[in-house]
Amino acid sequence: MTSQYRVNYHLRAHKRDSLIEFIKGMLLTPFVLHSQPAASQAHVAENAQRYAEIFASIEELIEEHRSFTNQGIPTYSRLAKLVPSIGTFFTPLPLQQAFERVNCQDKISARKHVPPSFNDVRRILNMAQAIAIAPQLKLVTFDGDMTLYADGQNFEEDTALTALLISLLRRGINVAIVTAAGYGDDAPRYEHRLSGLLAGFAKAGLTTAEVSRFFVLGGECNFLFRCAILDQGYRLQYVPDAEYSASALRSWTDSQVQQLLDVAEAELRDCVDRMAVSAEILRKPRAVGLVPRAQLTREQLDECALSSQLALLKFQGSPKSQPCDVPIPFCAFNGGNDCWVDIGNKLIGVRILQDMLGSPAAATLHVGDQFLSTGNDLSTRTACCTCWIINPEETQRILTELEAELEAILDSTN
Repeated sequence: MTSQYRVNYHLRAHKRDSLIEFIKGMLLTPFVLHSQPAASQAHVAENAQRYAEIFASIEELIEEHRSFTNQGIPTYSRLAKLVPSIGTFFTPLPLQQAFERVNCQDKISARKHVPPSFNDVRRILNMAQAIAIAPQLKLVTFDGDMTLYADGQNFEEDTALTALLISLLRRGINVAIVTAAGYGDDAPRYEHRLSGLLAGFAKAGLTTAEVSRFFVLGGECNFLFRCAILDQGYRLQYVPDAEYSASALRSWTDSQVQQLLDVAEAELRDCVDRMAVSAEILRKPRAVGLVPRAQLTREQLDECALSSQLALLKFQGSPKSQPCDVPIPFCAFNGGNDCWVDIGNKLIGVRILQDMLGSPAAATLHVGDQFLSTGNDLSTRTACCTCWIINPEETQRILTELEAELEAILDSTN
């Protein structure tokens, strides 16, 4: 969640995605009306055809919405009327083709008792996005925890993900990890988290040109590193702000930052007192976080994130805040085992990389696991195409599909 969004607290809205809920509703009718007590192969094929037709219709709605977006009047589209919170689609989405592929793998149409679910639709959208973006892909950005490695863990050596990321780099595609982890300009701490991946680069013998396409952007958007081959091996080099165009996107002053963090810290302390939880409050130069001493529930962490969001939005709209041209972007999110408020967000992080590498929205893909309003990947939808995964295994699955698309494109040009 960033300061560019407003929160709807009713009916657990922070745990829902409006487009996915709309698609689920569309798919429920054929499931209810045409499911058979004893499904034969013919019935399974009929269900698959009905689902495919619905996805084809939604594909048409998205393309119509894109045409209205290009004219500057997206709210005129039929999809915007059905899903008022719908955003921007930077590429077409071949949903029928994606459904057919996912259905072949997961046999969605063969189910008699469980209708197409949130996760089914999410995976179909991911597949469609991978198919659509492959021909023009220039930059792939990734969240860290629960996207490339387990929460709070390090990138392990000799994983399938290592080989897939190396393949992207060798194809001339830029790869970046845009993470909430904020260690300032301390490159060794980031290297420790990514030690297995850097070891994989060395084992594969990546060239200087290939590794120079790998970046790490820490603290959401605050600390940029680029990979290089040095005497000590494959290392991350800190890139000072002056060497790239970050000033227009990160225009806040330290005084404004500390003022915002004071408000966030006070709200997190109030959450600790109000819910009587055992937790430590950590303050960093551009972030403040709540780190539990004992396990908190997801609902408690969501409460901390939503409370912080609202407190900061109220503060930035009040006359007591220090004047600035625009409100300072922030990210208040449930990190899975903790809750953090960061100055800046991944929207800014992705845009910094896009400006540096000349990668437009339609050629940029962000992969992450936090796309609900209490997550810190949501803001990237404004800047680029996205894939919503839930664990490193799903990241591997979507990158495998992307690799197959890239290989097919290469074969067709030879």
